[in-house]
Amino acid sequence: MSIPQGLPMDRDAGPFAPPSEITRLRETRPVSPMHFPDGHEGWLVTGYEAARQLLADTRFSSRQDLGVIHVPFETPGMPTPTEPSPTMPGLFVAMDPPDHTRLRRKLTGAFTVKRMKMLEEHIVEIVERQLDEMAKLPAPVDLVTAFALPVPSLVICEMLGVPYEDRDSFQANSAQFLARDQELSEKMGALTALTTYLGELVLSKRANPGEDILSDLASQEDLSIEELVGVAFLLLLAGHETTANMLALGTFALLENPEQQAELRADPELLPNAVEELLRYLSIGDIFYRYAAEDIELGGETIAKGSTVVVSLLAANRDPQRFENPDTLDIHRKARGHLSFGHGIHQCLGQQLARIEMRAGFEGLLRRFPTLKLAIPAGDVKLKTDMNIYGVHELPVTWG
Repeated sequence: MSIPQGLPMDRDAGPFAPPSEITRLRETRPVSPMHFPDGHEGWLVTGYEAARQLLADTRFSSRQDLGVIHVPFETPGMPTPTEPSPTMPGLFVAMDPPDHTRLRRKLTGAFTVKRMKMLEEHIVEIVERQLDEMAKLPAPVDLVTAFALPVPSLVICEMLGVPYEDRDSFQANSAQFLARDQELSEKMGALTALTTYLGELVLSKRANPGEDILSDLASQEDLSIEELVGVAFLLLLAGHETTANMLALGTFALLENPEQQAELRADPELLPNAVEELLRYLSIGDIFYRYAAEDIELGGETIAKGSTVVVSLLAANRDPQRFENPDTLDIHRKARGHLSFGHGIHQCLGQQLARIEMRAGFEGLLRRFPTLKLAIPAGDVKLKTDMNIYGVHELPVTWG
Protein backbone atom coordinates (compact mmCIF):
# COMPACT_ATOMS: atom_id res chain seq x y z
CA MET A 1 0.00 0.00 0.00
CA SER A 2 1.24 3.48 -0.86
CA ILE A 3 2.19 5.88 1.93
CA PRO A 4 -0.66 8.34 2.55
CA GLN A 5 0.04 11.97 1.71
CA GLY A 6 -1.40 13.66 4.74
CA LEU A 7 -4.10 12.35 7.02
CA PRO A 8 -7.06 10.68 5.23
CA MET A 9 -10.11 12.74 6.25
CA ASP A 10 -12.79 11.92 3.65
CA ARG A 11 -15.82 10.42 5.41
CA ASP A 12 -16.73 8.42 2.33
CA ALA A 13 -18.27 5.48 4.21
CA GLY A 14 -21.05 7.41 5.97
CA PRO A 15 -21.44 10.05 8.69
CA PHE A 16 -20.44 7.74 11.55
CA ALA A 17 -17.72 5.66 9.87
CA PRO A 18 -13.98 6.28 9.71
CA PRO A 19 -12.53 7.31 6.33
CA SER A 20 -12.21 4.05 4.36
CA GLU A 21 -8.50 4.63 3.75
CA ILE A 22 -7.93 4.79 7.52
CA THR A 23 -9.70 1.43 7.87
CA ARG A 24 -7.59 -0.09 5.09
CA LEU A 25 -4.40 1.13 6.76
CA ARG A 26 -5.41 -0.40 10.09
CA GLU A 27 -6.07 -3.75 8.42
CA THR A 28 -2.72 -3.83 6.60
CA ARG A 29 -0.27 -1.85 8.74
CA PRO A 30 -1.66 -0.45 12.04
CA VAL A 31 1.50 1.64 12.51
CA SER A 32 2.24 3.05 9.07
CA PRO A 33 4.46 5.76 7.56
CA MET A 34 2.76 8.98 6.51
CA HIS A 35 3.96 11.99 4.55
CA PHE A 36 3.05 15.37 5.99
CA PRO A 37 2.21 18.20 3.56
CA ASP A 38 5.67 19.76 4.03
CA GLY A 39 7.37 16.53 2.94
CA HIS A 40 8.30 15.36 6.44
CA GLU A 41 7.72 11.64 6.95
CA GLY A 42 6.05 10.67 10.21
CA TRP A 43 3.77 7.89 11.37
CA LEU A 44 0.05 7.18 11.57
CA VAL A 45 -1.26 4.82 14.28
CA THR A 46 -4.64 3.19 13.63
CA GLY A 47 -4.57 -0.05 15.66
CA TYR A 48 -6.06 -0.18 19.16
CA GLU A 49 -3.16 -1.85 20.97
CA ALA A 50 -0.55 0.38 19.36
CA ALA A 51 -2.60 3.52 20.09
CA ARG A 52 -3.11 2.55 23.73
CA GLN A 53 0.58 1.75 24.14
CA LEU A 54 1.63 5.05 22.58
CA LEU A 55 -0.71 7.16 24.70
CA ALA A 56 0.62 5.50 27.87
CA ASP A 57 4.29 5.97 26.92
CA THR A 58 5.66 9.33 28.07
CA ARG A 59 8.60 8.95 25.68
CA PHE A 60 6.06 10.10 23.11
CA SER A 61 6.04 13.78 24.03
CA SER A 62 3.00 16.06 23.93
CA ARG A 63 5.09 19.23 23.72
CA GLN A 64 4.36 21.36 20.67
CA ASP A 65 7.72 23.13 20.76
CA LEU A 66 9.66 20.02 19.74
CA GLY A 67 8.27 18.57 16.52
CA VAL A 68 8.08 19.77 12.95
CA ILE A 69 4.34 20.32 13.23
CA HIS A 70 2.83 23.32 14.93
CA VAL A 71 -0.17 22.20 16.98
CA PRO A 72 -1.62 25.34 18.57
CA PHE A 73 -3.83 23.26 20.89
CA GLU A 74 -4.26 19.53 21.20
CA THR A 75 -7.35 19.33 19.11
CA PRO A 76 -7.76 16.93 16.24
CA GLY A 77 -7.05 17.82 12.64
CA MET A 78 -4.03 18.39 10.47
CA PRO A 79 -2.52 21.78 11.22
CA THR A 80 -0.47 23.75 8.73
CA PRO A 81 3.16 22.63 9.03
CA THR A 82 5.34 25.40 10.36
CA GLU A 83 8.29 25.75 12.65
CA PRO A 84 7.83 24.55 16.23
CA SER A 85 6.27 27.13 18.52
CA PRO A 86 6.34 27.76 22.28
CA THR A 87 3.64 26.08 24.32
CA MET A 88 0.87 28.39 25.51
CA PRO A 89 1.32 28.88 29.28
CA GLY A 90 -1.17 26.81 31.27
CA LEU A 91 -2.07 24.54 28.35
CA PHE A 92 -1.07 21.38 30.16
CA VAL A 93 -2.35 18.99 27.44
CA ALA A 94 0.61 20.21 25.37
CA MET A 95 3.13 19.64 28.16
CA ASP A 96 5.12 16.75 29.59
CA PRO A 97 5.95 16.07 33.24
CA PRO A 98 6.89 17.81 35.47
CA ASP A 99 5.11 20.89 34.02
CA HIS A 100 2.04 18.84 33.08
CA THR A 101 1.95 17.23 36.54
CA ARG A 102 2.17 20.54 38.41
CA LEU A 103 -0.76 22.13 36.53
CA ARG A 104 -3.02 19.10 36.26
CA ARG A 105 -2.65 18.36 39.97
CA LYS A 106 -4.22 21.74 40.76
CA LEU A 107 -7.41 20.65 38.99
CA THR A 108 -7.87 17.05 40.06
CA GLY A 109 -9.80 18.03 43.20
CA ALA A 110 -12.35 19.94 41.14
CA PHE A 111 -13.14 16.94 38.92
CA THR A 112 -13.18 14.00 41.34
CA VAL A 113 -15.85 11.33 40.85
CA LYS A 114 -17.30 12.30 44.25
CA ARG A 115 -17.61 15.97 43.31
CA MET A 116 -19.13 15.09 39.94
CA LYS A 117 -21.72 12.88 41.68
CA MET A 118 -22.65 15.85 43.88
CA LEU A 119 -23.25 17.89 40.73
CA GLU A 120 -25.39 15.24 39.03
CA GLU A 121 -28.73 16.39 40.43
CA HIS A 122 -28.05 19.98 39.38
CA ILE A 123 -27.03 18.87 35.88
CA VAL A 124 -30.33 16.96 35.57
CA GLU A 125 -32.14 20.19 36.53
CA ILE A 126 -30.26 22.12 33.83
CA VAL A 127 -31.19 19.46 31.26
CA GLU A 128 -34.87 19.53 32.28
CA ARG A 129 -35.04 23.33 32.12
CA GLN A 130 -33.51 23.32 28.66
CA LEU A 131 -35.96 20.64 27.50
CA ASP A 132 -38.79 22.80 28.88
CA GLU A 133 -37.55 25.66 26.71
CA MET A 134 -37.19 23.39 23.69
CA ALA A 135 -40.76 22.08 24.12
CA LYS A 136 -42.09 25.65 23.87
CA LEU A 137 -40.52 26.14 20.43
CA PRO A 138 -42.47 25.45 17.24
CA ALA A 139 -41.08 22.37 15.51
CA PRO A 140 -38.86 21.82 13.66
CA VAL A 141 -35.99 23.06 15.81
CA ASP A 142 -32.23 22.81 15.53
CA LEU A 143 -31.23 20.43 18.33
CA VAL A 144 -27.73 21.97 18.45
CA THR A 145 -28.85 25.49 19.36
CA ALA A 146 -31.96 24.41 21.32
CA PHE A 147 -30.36 21.72 23.47
CA ALA A 148 -26.96 20.19 22.69
CA LEU A 149 -24.92 23.39 22.95
CA PRO A 150 -26.74 25.17 25.83
CA VAL A 151 -26.57 22.26 28.31
CA PRO A 152 -22.77 21.81 28.55
CA SER A 153 -22.25 25.56 28.14
CA LEU A 154 -24.47 26.26 31.17
CA VAL A 155 -22.74 23.58 33.21
CA ILE A 156 -19.16 24.63 32.46
CA CYS A 157 -19.98 28.33 32.88
CA GLU A 158 -21.35 27.67 36.36
CA MET A 159 -18.40 25.49 37.31
CA LEU A 160 -15.75 27.91 36.05
CA GLY A 161 -17.53 31.12 37.02
CA VAL A 162 -17.87 32.36 33.43
CA PRO A 163 -20.93 34.59 32.91
CA TYR A 164 -23.39 32.63 30.74
CA GLU A 165 -24.53 35.85 29.08
CA ASP A 166 -21.10 35.93 27.39
CA ARG A 167 -21.78 32.61 25.67
CA ASP A 168 -22.45 33.96 22.16
CA SER A 169 -18.99 35.49 22.04
CA PHE A 170 -17.00 32.57 23.44
CA GLN A 171 -19.00 29.98 21.47
CA ALA A 172 -18.40 31.87 18.22
CA ASN A 173 -14.69 32.31 18.91
CA SER A 174 -14.34 28.66 19.97
CA ALA A 175 -15.98 27.51 16.73
CA GLN A 176 -13.72 29.81 14.70
CA PHE A 177 -10.64 28.51 16.48
CA LEU A 178 -11.62 24.90 15.75
CA ALA A 179 -12.33 25.43 12.03
CA ARG A 180 -9.94 23.33 9.97
CA ASP A 181 -9.38 25.14 6.68
CA GLN A 182 -8.77 28.79 7.44
CA GLU A 183 -6.05 31.39 7.41
CA LEU A 184 -3.78 31.30 10.43
CA SER A 185 -4.67 34.95 11.05
CA GLU A 186 -8.34 33.98 11.49
CA LYS A 187 -7.51 31.21 13.96
CA MET A 188 -5.17 33.49 15.90
CA GLY A 189 -7.77 36.26 15.90
CA ALA A 190 -10.26 33.94 17.60
CA LEU A 191 -7.59 32.76 20.03
CA THR A 192 -6.64 36.35 20.90
CA ALA A 193 -10.29 37.28 21.50
CA LEU A 194 -10.74 34.28 23.83
CA THR A 195 -7.53 34.81 25.78
CA THR A 196 -8.16 38.56 26.14
CA TYR A 197 -11.64 37.88 27.51
CA LEU A 198 -10.37 35.18 29.88
CA GLY A 199 -7.45 37.36 30.98
CA GLU A 200 -9.85 40.05 32.15
CA LEU A 201 -12.00 37.41 33.85
CA VAL A 202 -9.20 35.78 35.86
CA LEU A 203 -7.84 39.19 36.89
CA SER A 204 -11.28 40.08 38.27
CA LYS A 205 -11.46 36.74 40.11
CA ARG A 206 -8.03 37.25 41.64
CA ALA A 207 -9.28 40.60 42.96
CA ASN A 208 -12.81 39.45 43.88
CA PRO A 209 -13.00 35.65 44.12
CA GLY A 210 -16.28 33.76 43.98
CA GLU A 211 -17.34 30.15 44.55
CA ASP A 212 -16.01 28.63 41.34
CA ILE A 213 -13.01 26.80 39.87
CA LEU A 214 -11.35 29.84 38.29
CA SER A 215 -11.59 31.74 41.57
CA ASP A 216 -9.97 28.82 43.39
CA LEU A 217 -7.16 28.74 40.86
CA ALA A 218 -6.76 32.53 40.84
CA SER A 219 -6.19 32.48 44.59
CA GLN A 220 -3.04 30.39 44.09
CA GLU A 221 -0.16 32.84 43.88
CA ASP A 222 2.20 30.36 42.22
CA LEU A 223 0.03 30.44 39.09
CA SER A 224 0.74 33.35 36.76
CA ILE A 225 -2.04 35.20 34.98
CA GLU A 226 -0.80 33.69 31.70
CA GLU A 227 -1.07 30.18 33.15
CA LEU A 228 -4.53 30.91 34.53
CA VAL A 229 -5.65 32.07 31.09
CA GLY A 230 -4.28 28.91 29.45
CA VAL A 231 -6.02 26.64 31.94
CA ALA A 232 -9.29 28.62 31.62
CA PHE A 233 -9.07 28.44 27.81
CA LEU A 234 -8.60 24.68 27.89
CA LEU A 235 -11.42 24.03 30.38
CA LEU A 236 -13.91 26.36 28.70
CA LEU A 237 -13.24 25.07 25.18
CA ALA A 238 -13.13 21.38 26.09
CA GLY A 239 -15.97 21.77 28.59
CA HIS A 240 -18.62 22.83 26.10
CA GLU A 241 -17.48 21.90 22.57
CA THR A 242 -16.90 18.18 23.07
CA THR A 243 -20.07 17.32 25.00
CA ALA A 244 -22.21 19.52 22.75
CA ASN A 245 -20.98 17.58 19.73
CA MET A 246 -21.55 14.25 21.47
CA LEU A 247 -25.14 15.15 22.40
CA ALA A 248 -26.01 16.24 18.87
CA LEU A 249 -24.13 13.57 16.91
CA GLY A 250 -25.18 10.91 19.43
CA THR A 251 -28.84 11.84 18.94
CA PHE A 252 -28.34 11.65 15.16
CA ALA A 253 -26.83 8.16 15.56
CA LEU A 254 -29.73 7.00 17.74
CA LEU A 255 -32.30 8.38 15.28
CA GLU A 256 -30.53 6.43 12.53
CA ASN A 257 -30.63 3.27 14.69
CA PRO A 258 -34.32 3.16 15.74
CA GLU A 259 -34.15 -0.29 17.34
CA GLN A 260 -31.33 0.83 19.62
CA GLN A 261 -33.20 4.05 20.38
CA ALA A 262 -36.38 2.13 21.27
CA GLU A 263 -34.47 -0.23 23.58
CA LEU A 264 -32.80 2.67 25.34
CA ARG A 265 -36.10 4.52 25.80
CA ALA A 266 -37.72 1.37 27.21
CA ASP A 267 -34.85 0.63 29.61
CA PRO A 268 -33.00 3.74 30.91
CA GLU A 269 -30.72 1.46 32.94
CA LEU A 270 -28.92 0.84 29.65
CA LEU A 271 -27.82 4.50 29.61
CA PRO A 272 -24.32 4.05 31.10
CA ASN A 273 -23.61 1.31 28.53
CA ALA A 274 -25.12 3.38 25.73
CA VAL A 275 -23.01 6.45 26.57
CA GLU A 276 -19.78 4.41 26.51
CA GLU A 277 -20.80 2.82 23.22
CA LEU A 278 -21.65 6.18 21.63
CA LEU A 279 -18.30 7.54 22.80
CA ARG A 280 -16.53 4.60 21.16
CA TYR A 281 -18.66 4.54 18.03
CA LEU A 282 -18.42 8.27 17.29
CA SER A 283 -14.96 9.19 18.65
CA ILE A 284 -15.50 12.89 17.95
CA GLY A 285 -12.04 13.95 19.15
CA ASP A 286 -10.31 11.71 16.66
CA ILE A 287 -6.71 12.84 16.14
CA PHE A 288 -3.89 13.20 18.67
CA TYR A 289 -0.28 14.17 17.97
CA ARG A 290 2.86 12.95 19.71
CA TYR A 291 6.59 13.43 19.14
CA ALA A 292 9.14 10.65 19.64
CA ALA A 293 11.73 11.87 22.14
CA GLU A 294 13.90 8.81 21.42
CA ASP A 295 13.87 5.73 19.19
CA ILE A 296 10.84 3.66 20.21
CA GLU A 297 9.49 0.29 19.07
CA LEU A 298 5.74 0.40 18.39
CA GLY A 299 3.59 -2.19 16.67
CA GLY A 300 6.58 -3.89 15.09
CA GLU A 301 7.94 -0.62 13.70
CA THR A 302 10.85 1.52 14.85
CA ILE A 303 9.74 5.11 15.41
CA ALA A 304 12.90 7.18 15.07
CA LYS A 305 13.70 9.97 17.49
CA GLY A 306 12.32 13.24 16.13
CA SER A 307 9.32 11.67 14.35
CA THR A 308 5.86 13.15 14.58
CA VAL A 309 3.22 10.49 15.25
CA VAL A 310 -0.49 10.91 14.53
CA VAL A 311 -2.98 8.68 16.39
CA SER A 312 -6.49 8.06 15.05
CA LEU A 313 -8.70 7.26 18.04
CA LEU A 314 -11.65 6.61 15.73
CA ALA A 315 -9.69 3.92 13.87
CA ALA A 316 -8.46 2.43 17.15
CA ASN A 317 -11.98 2.37 18.63
CA ARG A 318 -13.20 0.53 15.52
CA ASP A 319 -10.44 -2.11 15.65
CA PRO A 320 -12.07 -5.57 15.28
CA GLN A 321 -9.20 -7.08 17.27
CA ARG A 322 -10.50 -5.17 20.31
CA PHE A 323 -14.25 -4.76 19.67
CA GLU A 324 -16.45 -7.38 18.00
CA ASN A 325 -18.48 -6.04 15.05
CA PRO A 326 -16.98 -2.59 15.73
CA ASP A 327 -18.87 -0.76 12.98
CA THR A 328 -22.21 -1.65 14.58
CA LEU A 329 -23.77 0.58 17.24
CA ASP A 330 -24.67 -1.79 20.08
CA ILE A 331 -25.87 -0.24 23.35
CA HIS A 332 -25.50 -3.63 25.08
CA ARG A 333 -21.77 -3.69 24.35
CA LYS A 334 -19.31 -3.39 27.24
CA ALA A 335 -17.37 -0.59 25.55
CA ARG A 336 -15.28 0.49 28.55
CA GLY A 337 -11.66 0.52 27.47
CA HIS A 338 -12.37 2.73 24.46
CA LEU A 339 -9.85 5.52 23.89
CA SER A 340 -12.24 8.41 23.30
CA PHE A 341 -11.03 10.19 26.45
CA GLY A 342 -7.43 9.35 25.63
CA HIS A 343 -5.24 7.18 27.84
CA GLY A 344 -2.30 7.61 30.18
CA ILE A 345 -1.35 10.84 31.92
CA HIS A 346 -3.32 12.98 29.47
CA GLN A 347 -6.60 11.09 29.85
CA CYS A 348 -9.44 13.63 29.88
CA LEU A 349 -9.80 15.35 33.24
CA GLY A 350 -13.50 16.06 32.69
CA GLN A 351 -14.57 12.60 31.53
CA GLN A 352 -16.89 11.94 34.50
CA LEU A 353 -18.58 15.31 33.98
CA ALA A 354 -19.08 14.51 30.28
CA ARG A 355 -20.59 11.11 31.14
CA ILE A 356 -23.06 12.65 33.59
CA GLU A 357 -24.10 15.32 31.05
CA MET A 358 -24.61 12.71 28.34
CA ARG A 359 -26.57 10.33 30.55
CA ALA A 360 -28.85 13.14 31.71
CA GLY A 361 -29.12 14.60 28.22
CA PHE A 362 -30.01 11.44 26.34
CA GLU A 363 -32.35 10.18 29.07
CA GLY A 364 -34.26 13.47 29.23
CA LEU A 365 -34.45 13.90 25.48
CA LEU A 366 -35.77 10.38 24.81
CA ARG A 367 -38.26 10.57 27.69
CA ARG A 368 -39.61 14.04 26.91
CA PHE A 369 -39.71 13.63 23.12
CA PRO A 370 -40.70 10.00 22.43
CA THR A 371 -41.60 10.78 18.80
CA LEU A 372 -38.40 12.73 18.05
CA LYS A 373 -37.29 12.37 14.44
CA LEU A 374 -35.18 14.14 11.83
CA ALA A 375 -36.92 16.99 10.06
CA ILE A 376 -34.72 16.60 6.96
CA PRO A 377 -33.28 13.58 5.10
CA ALA A 378 -30.26 12.11 6.93
CA GLY A 379 -28.11 12.80 3.88
CA ASP A 380 -28.82 16.53 4.19
CA VAL A 381 -27.48 16.86 7.76
CA LYS A 382 -24.51 19.23 7.74
CA LEU A 383 -21.53 17.37 9.16
CA LYS A 384 -18.55 19.03 10.81
CA THR A 385 -16.01 17.61 8.37
CA ASP A 386 -14.51 21.11 8.32
CA MET A 387 -13.92 21.22 12.07
CA ASN A 388 -11.31 19.77 14.42
CA ILE A 389 -13.96 18.21 16.64
CA TYR A 390 -16.45 16.12 14.68
CA GLY A 391 -20.21 16.54 14.96
CA VAL A 392 -23.05 18.24 13.14
CA HIS A 393 -23.44 21.95 12.43
CA GLU A 394 -27.22 21.67 12.72
CA LEU A 395 -29.64 18.84 13.48
CA PRO A 396 -33.19 19.85 12.50
CA VAL A 397 -35.64 17.68 14.44
CA THR A 398 -39.39 17.51 14.92
CA TRP A 399 -41.83 15.54 17.06
CA GLY A 400 -45.53 14.88 17.50
